[in-house]
Amino acid sequence: MASVQPLLHPESETPLLSPGVIWLLTASAGLTVANIYYNQSLLPEIGQEFHAAPSATGSLAAATQLGYASGLFFLVPLGDSVERRGLLVLTTVATAFLMLGIAFAPTLSSAIFSSYLVGLTGVTPILAVAYAAGFASPGSRGRIVGTVMSGLLVGILFSRSAAGFFGAWFGWRAVFQFGAGLTLLTGLLLFLYLPRLPHHRERLSYFRLLASLPALLAREPLLRSSALLGALSFGAFSVFWTTLAFYLANRPEHYGGGMVGLFGLVAIAGALVAPFAGHFSDRLGVRTVNGLALTVMVLSFLIMGLAHVSLIWLALGVFAMDAGAQANHISNQARVMSLAPAFRNRFTSIYMVSYFVGGALGSTIGAYAWDRWHWTGVWTLGAALSATGLVVLFTGSKQGKPSFDPIEDPLIPES
Repeated sequence: MASVQPLLHPESETPLLSPGVIWLLTASAGLTVANIYYNQSLLPEIGQEFHAAPSATGSLAAATQLGYASGLFFLVPLGDSVERRGLLVLTTVATAFLMLGIAFAPTLSSAIFSSYLVGLTGVTPILAVAYAAGFASPGSRGRIVGTVMSGLLVGILFSRSAAGFFGAWFGWRAVFQFGAGLTLLTGLLLFLYLPRLPHHRERLSYFRLLASLPALLAREPLLRSSALLGALSFGAFSVFWTTLAFYLANRPEHYGGGMVGLFGLVAIAGALVAPFAGHFSDRLGVRTVNGLALTVMVLSFLIMGLAHVSLIWLALGVFAMDAGAQANHISNQARVMSLAPAFRNRFTSIYMVSYFVGGALGSTIGAYAWDRWHWTGVWTLGAALSATGLVVLFTGSKQGKPSFDPIEDPLIPES
């Protein structure tokens, strides 16, 4: 079947993706990122089958996020050197088969190892965002990034609802079996319909690509501050979602995965702010949106502290937390992707590695906080991480352009 051809901007030779391709990338981002988050709604059931404590079972979520961080470091930079369509298809198909390792894991240790591998190859959503951003005009980049990211973010949140409901009826293993099939179908659609865009970049060796990453981070202060902002906000986000199932199961009502799924639906509504965050980042500036988003996150965790009074407070907190987290993330992405086209995949790699390392640490310390201080420890930790993000934002660099000339760098090809 013929691929959909990219459009051309009337005043340049830069290809612009058609709306149909943008929506394909959006859907693909959502369907594939779900694989990283299915386990968070299923941790109590998985722990029960393997007779593991919450802190040990929480390692599943941490392993997946660490694997994702590894994939962002080792695989995403390849998009600056190789043809991106093939990379998107390859990572998607690989993830589909590795999902079966979780679905049929005989022990918790093997499930943790398979979860790491799924995270390692599961970088399709980030490659899709970078692919779309690479062919957006400067004035629309925030909007297009926001559109594709909205698919990613809805996928993150809907995955928890789907896993909670589906797992309650068919068991946790069936969730990963179904996810594997859905991911394989996504890879087929990308192969059939994603345009094979012209590749004009100089081909760098894999090791030279990786060697350039520390230099980019050391020489670009705005990239460093964005990476830290992302790590802190996603760490707070992961503190909550890793412990929610334990909290609901520990309440007097002893809620199961179905209730986790309902809160996932609440969170989806919060994620719908993503396209608006991209729009306002284009118009108001990302720093302003960052500040508002992180403030909302701090307030959301304080609201969650009232969950013992009523679950309505918890629902309000979930909505606000997800809205703030997604708005902060979109603003960071728009900033990072506007710095220099020749480095887009590597800037994205550095930012997203930091982002998911923050998430993995959040999952780990969140599980510890739950074991030690229960719900009070969870919402206090989330508020503290979000507040630290505000400190970083208002003490970090305000620079808006790269602090070096890419053409003069021997590790980095001219765009």
